[in-house]
Amino acid sequence: MKPPTPWPSPRPALLALAAAAVLAGCAAGPDYVRPTLDTPAPAAYKEAGPWKTAEPQQVDSQHPWWTLYGDSTLNGLIAQANQANQTVRQAEAAYRQAKAIADAARSGFFPTVGANAGAQRARTNTNGVKVGNGVSLGLDASWEPDLWGAVRRSVESGEAGTQASAADLAAAQLSIQATLAQDYFQLRIIDMQADLYVRTVDAYKKSLQLTQHQYAAGVVLRSDVALADTQLQQADAQRIDLQEQRAQLEHAIAILLGKAPASFSLPPIDGLQAKLPVIPAGLPSELLERRPDIAGAERRAAAANANIGVARAAYFPSLLLSASGGFDAGTVGSLFDAPSRVWSLGAALAGTLFDGGLRKAHDAQAVAAYDGTVAAYKQTVLSGFQEVEDNLASLRVLDQESAVQDKAVKSSQLSESLAVSQYRAGTATYLSVITAQTLSLGNQRSAVQLLGRQLVASVGLIKATGGGWNASALGSAPIAQAH
Repeated sequence: MKPPTPWPSPRPALLALAAAAVLAGCAAGPDYVRPTLDTPAPAAYKEAGPWKTAEPQQVDSQHPWWTLYGDSTLNGLIAQANQANQTVRQAEAAYRQAKAIADAARSGFFPTVGANAGAQRARTNTNGVKVGNGVSLGLDASWEPDLWGAVRRSVESGEAGTQASAADLAAAQLSIQATLAQDYFQLRIIDMQADLYVRTVDAYKKSLQLTQHQYAAGVVLRSDVALADTQLQQADAQRIDLQEQRAQLEHAIAILLGKAPASFSLPPIDGLQAKLPVIPAGLPSELLERRPDIAGAERRAAAANANIGVARAAYFPSLLLSASGGFDAGTVGSLFDAPSRVWSLGAALAGTLFDGGLRKAHDAQAVAAYDGTVAAYKQTVLSGFQEVEDNLASLRVLDQESAVQDKAVKSSQLSESLAVSQYRAGTATYLSVITAQTLSLGNQRSAVQLLGRQLVASVGLIKATGGGWNASALGSAPIAQAH
């Protein structure tokens, strides 16, 4: 009996693998180094003067920043936005897409294995007409060793892109949260102004009744009654005008919550629940790790750097290792007999000799893309510094202005009270009453508006400093949003 055909020796394949492993020790392209800023980060912020003596509130990943304001309604709204906002969902989907791209690049490290089976009946005309059957069953595998690091650089780029998308998701969440908080505070400030106008209209009604009584008694002229009525109607018109702004803010909040405006309403409340916290700005050097948009820009630079290696790996030849084995026979019954065994091993080395400058163009394109991401990273850092300084300046100036405005409110209220008393006694004209009342209303409204600007600026400062986010969060996958 003829001895069975032996399976091939694995020694040649092992030698090829060993050679590939030795060659794969290097990777084309430059290793990534974080870009350095043209101007070093300052030691401290210009506007971070000692203008607040209160103890700053802690803002980090363990303390959701919006809870610092102590407003339960705001806490509930942001919780809804975190789950239902469509912009956040879009960013979360982009993150999953980037993660899948990185996984696809990682698959290049592994061989491709396939299986095949077939049956045929054929008529041939070689050395006479013959009709025969054939069946086959086999496996085949191919693998291209990562000799020049193209796959490793692709994986590098994919992982950096995934981290950039994770940072984009964090930035989208922070942006939505901050926008929602600012819209909410502006709406509550409008409610406070509306309440101020309700109280003012009631006071003006009493002033109108006073002038009517004085006119009936023949003490004052009819013009005083007309002035009092005009002032009353003007204040009531301004109260009504606030409803437009409130409605638009309410609609904006609904959209941020992923709802149609018709299905959402936010009823007024008495007073303002939120308290203005003191926010620590930190150090400028910390901003590089605390802002997700800066971290995302830096990760894009890393991905672009890796793509240079992918482009330069194309200058080198590629090695393809292949192997196949199986059975090939005329009948199913003899398919697994020893003589039916078939196999093959192969290796192919291929490289491009001339491409009309295509590889050079791809290399130049990758380098230019990297330079662009570096510039974008540096600009994002500078913009971050500006946003922090802007909001620090706003809070500093508004704090000083608020203190002065409070004094103006007290003085104008005293002036109003004295003017009304003098008018009752007949020692002052109604024009002086109107002047005092107009000043008092204007100062009280300015004080309320200043509080709103302070709340909005404080949210802007939290957003500008990252909202407690840290670049270490890129090491873990973000929480997927509910669908």
